[in-house]
Amino acid sequence: MGFIEIVIIGVGLAMDAFAVSVCKGLSTRKLEWKHALICGGYFGAFQGLMPLIGYILGVQFKNKIENIDHWIAFILLGLIGINMIKEAFSEEEENCVPDFSFKAMLPLAVATSIDALAIGVTFAFLNVNIVYAVIVIAVTTLIISMTGVKIGHVFGSKYKSKAEITGGVILILMGLKILLEHLGLLIL
Repeated sequence: MGFIEIVIIGVGLAMDAFAVSVCKGLSTRKLEWKHALICGGYFGAFQGLMPLIGYILGVQFKNKIENIDHWIAFILLGLIGINMIKEAFSEEEENCVPDFSFKAMLPLAVATSIDALAIGVTFAFLNVNIVYAVIVIAVTTLIISMTGVKIGHVFGSKYKSKAEITGGVILILMGLKILLEHLGLLIL
């Protein structure tokens, strides 16, 4: 898996963090750089840490299921993508509080990075350079989250659901690409 594909996956994974960052920016009356850095730091760190944990777990099972690993990647990415799209259309209103404390940010960082854990399992089956992937995903999320805080502060929640839909579609398409490549139906 190349740089562009990892960045695309990173962008897809970062959309939940972007949506929460937009919410944080929206709720902040006086935006400071530290707010964007806190969001970007938490979300970037956890989006990088979770694939590493997933990768370590996935390597344990790799030899046992390598004949169906492409199907597992397709199903995991597809389910994560569908869930993101479903959340975008949900009527449920997120609780958006201008709190950037450890106590407030830690659960948000964990919640927005659970999908990345499953991606890490997928990476184990695809023989991805995990250190490289973790760095790319973490930096991508850092930048997107910091941008989300600023966009939320300036434009409000206008882009939140669009970001979740975009992220979901990206992950579904990446899962489909992996499946088609392994089945020999797509050559890039």
